[in-house]
Amino acid sequence: MSATDPAIVAPGAASPALTAPGAAGPDIAAARPLRKDIWRRFRRNKLALIGLVFVVLLVLMALFAPLVAPFGISERTNDFRASPSLDHWFGTDRIGRDVFSRVVHGARVSLKVGILATVISLAIGVLLGAVAGFFGGKLETLIMRITDIFLSIPYIILAIAIATVLGRGENTVIVVLGLTGWLAICRIVRSSFLSLKQLEYVEAATAIGASRTRIMFRHILPNALQPIIVYGTISVGSAILAEAALSFLGVGAVPPTPAWGLMVDEGRGDLVNSPHLLFFPGAAIFLTVLAFQFVGDGLRDALDPKLK
Repeated sequence: MSATDPAIVAPGAASPALTAPGAAGPDIAAARPLRKDIWRRFRRNKLALIGLVFVVLLVLMALFAPLVAPFGISERTNDFRASPSLDHWFGTDRIGRDVFSRVVHGARVSLKVGILATVISLAIGVLLGAVAGFFGGKLETLIMRITDIFLSIPYIILAIAIATVLGRGENTVIVVLGLTGWLAICRIVRSSFLSLKQLEYVEAATAIGASRTRIMFRHILPNALQPIIVYGTISVGSAILAEAALSFLGVGAVPPTPAWGLMVDEGRGDLVNSPHLLFFPGAAIFLTVLAFQFVGDGLRDALDPKLK
């Protein structure tokens, strides 16, 4: 193959798998209309657009929490279990802390756990799935059996075991969710690699002497990114929900950390007299998870409109 030969690409692939030296310019130019098409299809999904706006506002609120929140995390007032008012938008808790301020700061905890746990699970799942799908044979069987073993262990039991060793806290939740969240994406990536490695552009890369590592991560992985992006987006919301559940069960964050799940746990004892203590952090969890789900669904339809 000479340097002037056209790039060899997989049918329908998002980007060329093999390109001649110096051909980056046309590739970048071709990618721009593709990004515009994806954005145009994404905007047509009103729920996805609403979800994206919510996520952006949530991230900004978390980044600038000290400026948004009128009170500190543990700052106490003289109002105990006060109902929502102009002074305290979400009311106060049993020791006089402003619930709105704690919900705002709690966004930092939830996003930190959700994003870091998703990054860890994607790193493990994508790597193992790529190796299993590309190499096959006994190595694939071994990885799939490991996946089956992890699937048989409820993550709450693993969380309790790890918490016993590491102690309660955000880092424990991140480790637990990272070690238990890679199973589905591992299977997804494995299936993608099994089909993509049969295509002609992979055979061409092998024929010109490309290494296995280069073929896996330079030629196949870029064309398997669509399901990874969608899964990763939805996984952030799922991890936030799981963090709330673990904190509620006493395995996650430690007081006075303003974790939403911990706030729900603290508020359930005053449900009759002060329902706002449970309602507002619960609503934050619900809306955040729903927003990430909407964005994930929108990305799925935008990246592959045939699935819609």
